[in-house]
Amino acid sequence: MWTVPKPKYRTGSCDEGEIAVNIGGVRVVLFGDVLNRYPESRLAELLNCPTQDSEVISSLCDDFDPGRKEFYFDRDPDAFKCIIDVYYFDEIHIKPGICPICFIKEMEFWKIDQDVLDECCKSYLNEKEEELTEIANKVKVILEDLDADQCITRTQRCQRFLWRLMEKPGSSLPARVIAIASFLSILVSAVVMCVGTIPELQVTDAEGKLVEHPTLEAIETACMLWFTAEYLLRLASSPNKLHFALSFMNIIDFMAIMPFYVVLSLTYLGTTSMMELTNVQQAVQALRIMRIARIFKLARHSSGLQTLTYALKRSLKELGLLLMYMGVGIFVFSALAYTMEQSHPETLFRSIPQSFWWAIITMTTVGYGDIYPKTTLGKCNAAVSFLCGVIAIALPIHPIINNFVVFYNKQKVLETAAKHEVELMELKSGREARRKSRN
Repeated sequence: MWTVPKPKYRTGSCDEGEIAVNIGGVRVVLFGDVLNRYPESRLAELLNCPTQDSEVISSLCDDFDPGRKEFYFDRDPDAFKCIIDVYYFDEIHIKPGICPICFIKEMEFWKIDQDVLDECCKSYLNEKEEELTEIANKVKVILEDLDADQCITRTQRCQRFLWRLMEKPGSSLPARVIAIASFLSILVSAVVMCVGTIPELQVTDAEGKLVEHPTLEAIETACMLWFTAEYLLRLASSPNKLHFALSFMNIIDFMAIMPFYVVLSLTYLGTTSMMELTNVQQAVQALRIMRIARIFKLARHSSGLQTLTYALKRSLKELGLLLMYMGVGIFVFSALAYTMEQSHPETLFRSIPQSFWWAIITMTTVGYGDIYPKTTLGKCNAAVSFLCGVIAIALPIHPIINNFVVFYNKQKVLETAAKHEVELMELKSGREARRKSRN
């Protein structure tokens, strides 16, 4: 409902105290007292500008008809329909179908402050600005790759070439081959680590202990040498060494390499008396177990795993709710199970903390069968806990999947937009070069 007179979309001359504007072919008559509510806006300046001052008028509009007292603007009429709402409602909503970034430019043209935007539109605008920032960063990376040959010194050119070779699989065929070799090395290393624990494939050392087969150790050593060379080359060619060293994925790479050399130094460089210590042997076994960190190196070569990681980060609220629901349910049902099972002489529920294990495997629908209720009330409690667990797990699944799909599609759109932006920049530079050659 309009609390003040609506703008008039009509033909003919305007009355005293009114102003006629033509926005992209749409003629609108606005009231002067309404426009003066924002005296610093462009429309208010036009209203209060004397019609004899043609220079000022030409700086405020694209054209002016003195006979009809009509100002012409080559602007978007749909965006203007949103702009004039500020004079009547003191706020602006961006209507669907209007680019928010273009709308902000319209607001700047009409000299309207962004503070009048509604909160929902501000959040939508911030999201689009973040997308543009990501596109700009992707364009910057692409342009840096294209300008690699324009480095000043030969050392810089070699460093940039090595960086693209190790970090940009899509930059060239050798880079793609190296990425595939690194991916296969991770898989081979993981398989060797698993196969090496099979007793039938192990051999007996001089002390009668089972150790890994020498062939598997050789394959393990070859994989570690590849990982070490890859890490050192990436570190040497990195433009920012500190940022590279503190990056999460690079920390994982370092943690996957480090245990091998620690175990090697303790095994071959340590004294015999040192290796006989129980603590040292346990440390060696713990470091060998840390080799499982290599499997996380796959995330650096898989965009799907990276997308899943970002989706889980965006779903921390849903995951927190899931943990809260499960925690409350585990506490309640384990306490009920302990109380209801005390009447049975062969009860398996010795304490409430011990019942936590039963509640966890029941609510998560695992049910190992090592602990179970024997009374009627206990079985009813187990059935209810099972149903509540299914519901608690199912509730946040859809938001998490939706975040994954949205983020994955968004990344695809941003990559495509960045490539199109680079193509447009190349097209514009080509046109400018042709114009200069003609002149």
